[in-house]
Amino acid sequence: MMHVTLGVLLANALFVASPVQANSLDGVWRSQGYGYVFVINGPDFKAFEVTATTCVPGLSAVRDDGAIAGREATFRTKDGTEFFVRAGGAGDHRIIHNEGVASDVRIDRLPRLPAVCDHPTTNTPENNFEVFARTWSENYISFDLKKSDWAKVVETNRPKVTSKTTPAELFDIFEGMIAPFNDAHTYISAPDLKREFRTGKPGMERLYKNGYMEFRNKVVPALLAVTDRAYVRDQLRKWCNDQIQYGHLDNGIGYLRILSFSRYSNERGFAAGMKALDDALDAIFSDITIRGLVIDVRINFGGSDPYGLAIASRLANNEYLAYSKVARADPVDRNKWTPADPSLIKPSSRPGFRGQVVELISPLTISAGETFTQAMMGRTPHVTRIGENTQGVFSDVLGRSLPYGWRFGLPNEVFRTPEGTAFDGTGIPPDIAIPVFADEDVAAGKDPAMTKALELLSRKR
Repeated sequence: MMHVTLGVLLANALFVASPVQANSLDGVWRSQGYGYVFVINGPDFKAFEVTATTCVPGLSAVRDDGAIAGREATFRTKDGTEFFVRAGGAGDHRIIHNEGVASDVRIDRLPRLPAVCDHPTTNTPENNFEVFARTWSENYISFDLKKSDWAKVVETNRPKVTSKTTPAELFDIFEGMIAPFNDAHTYISAPDLKREFRTGKPGMERLYKNGYMEFRNKVVPALLAVTDRAYVRDQLRKWCNDQIQYGHLDNGIGYLRILSFSRYSNERGFAAGMKALDDALDAIFSDITIRGLVIDVRINFGGSDPYGLAIASRLANNEYLAYSKVARADPVDRNKWTPADPSLIKPSSRPGFRGQVVELISPLTISAGETFTQAMMGRTPHVTRIGENTQGVFSDVLGRSLPYGWRFGLPNEVFRTPEGTAFDGTGIPPDIAIPVFADEDVAAGKDPAMTKALELLSRKR
């Protein structure tokens, strides 16, 4: 039934833009990078996930009523995700922006849907393999970094897939193809099989040895308790669904723990989370008693990059470039990128802290935790990083669907410093290397990184 409905939609969308449509959003649009084609028809927005050989239906959204300055149209998905379209050059170019991310997606008008979408990719084992293999080939950023010959990986595995390949067998094949990357921004999710594959840097198994839920529910509280018992001198205050925590250490030093850059509000939408964050930061930085600040992101699984930029703005003494973001722009040439989107840190007029800051980092500083760390690198005075290299995954995860109904994801973007450096794979290194959450330290109730931070801030006073 889905194919019939989709076929009707496609038939209705196969038109050549008229002069009237050239000045409106109605029509077909292709993203620069990201592998999307969009069809806009009045209030309806439909995405297709496209490669050179495949076309899979993506998200749908509906236009919101009402005008907002700077936006040509605002769309909302069923789950409440909001994005908008704004001007981006001449009539055949626009920009799509999701407020939860730190960059734009540029789109260009097409006269019609690509031919590959005339017949959307059907649900066979071979076609599922083709969608998976081709999407990785055209979008993944780290083949060279991981020393992977993807064409050879595909060539080796394609003969294993036939019309008789079971979903479980295909899942095993997919997992085997990407497991060697050890990339925490990759995943495969198969709800019908009740299977999911995720990975990360070698060595993470020490913390994840009994699974993620065990780690989150038991290990994390135990790790946080070491710091709380030995170093925090008052009851931590908590905001944003406990993701933002603040207290005091010795010698007039504040302690800001950021457990994520997400789930800041029970209300839907990025704006609700930003309001909750701003309220928290107003309260925290109204504390005028502190002479130094420790920011702890050693356990931070990421979220929305703009929240990290907002926190950095409360700590800034001057405007500077946090990072520039690019995405793979060519399905064949891995060295072609979209135009860079710069993210600037501008000092906030709201309460903040401008003095000495030390940041605690670890391999569990992941994704938006890392882009926040990168945003702090240009701050003056310098933010001293203590701990271990961060995880090394910065890109938003490009989520994709398979005809089976499975989901998978991969990174297709690179965050670069003002000097052009990227930290994918290696992670951002500390200024002072100290083991984080070593078994013997946790058993002894010690936090050497925190001890060093206190020593450093006390010396700088």
